[in-house]
Amino acid sequence: MRILDLFQLLLLSALWGSSFLFIRVAVPVLGPIWLIQFQVLLAGLVFLPVLVQLGLLHQIRRNLIPLIVTGCINSAVPFSLFAFASLSLPAGFTSILNATTPLFGIVIASVFLQEKLTTTRMVGLILGFIGVVVFVGWKAISATSTFLLAVSAGLSAALMYATAAPYAQKKFAGVSSLVVATGSQLSAAFLLLPILPFTIPQQIPSITVVMAVIALALLSNAFARVLYFQLIENIGSTKTLTVNYLVPVFAMLWGALILKETVTVSMILGCSLILLGTAIANDLFTGVLTRESEN
Repeated sequence: MRILDLFQLLLLSALWGSSFLFIRVAVPVLGPIWLIQFQVLLAGLVFLPVLVQLGLLHQIRRNLIPLIVTGCINSAVPFSLFAFASLSLPAGFTSILNATTPLFGIVIASVFLQEKLTTTRMVGLILGFIGVVVFVGWKAISATSTFLLAVSAGLSAALMYATAAPYAQKKFAGVSSLVVATGSQLSAAFLLLPILPFTIPQQIPSITVVMAVIALALLSNAFARVLYFQLIENIGSTKTLTVNYLVPVFAMLWGALILKETVTVSMILGCSLILLGTAIANDLFTGVLTRESEN
């Protein structure tokens, strides 16, 4: 992995980690579905004039069906499923469900892309997942029908994320990441339209909520999606999906710096395991050892 790819992976993690702050402000007022709609719609619209200016609009028309599929399985449906799961699951448990995405990803990539799964990469992915569990803390929860339905929704969302990454890698080779991000987000906004009348917010959003939505749409979604699809093209889907391990780390960092939230020993230990597992899964140590052996 190049230094630039590593920087982009960390930047993407930081952007998605900050989304928890913005969601915490906006979702109680707008509700999950309307927040998601504003998030994907603004993210798509902000780049549309740029595409026109760069003469890339024809790439959206040429790749319309794959863009709609990506918008469905990478944004509209998984966002909604995680929003549903969050209604009855603790945030920490939802993070654990989201962290299964790289594990699903290695299986799908090996089948869909015939990507070779090395022992080292598997060890790194499992270590990273254990780190997430330690990081957020494992708490016993009663296995009610509501709990099982919420877990099923969360796992289904993670599976969709894991499916969308290799799908994008295969379908959008040579297509601008700006085109993929814009087209997929506008497609997601279109797909969510039928649900909006049934989930109308009961409050008028304040300026603080509006600013949180704008920050979520432009930083944590629009700019982050461009980075995400660029990473998929540059380093592949399996390595890119390890970003799901790093997101809780940056969420903790932003919470500690901005909201003055407490950092526990288990969070530090989990963070260390996550960073180690992510480094192993992305062949960072392999690259170092290779260079040393060459010298």
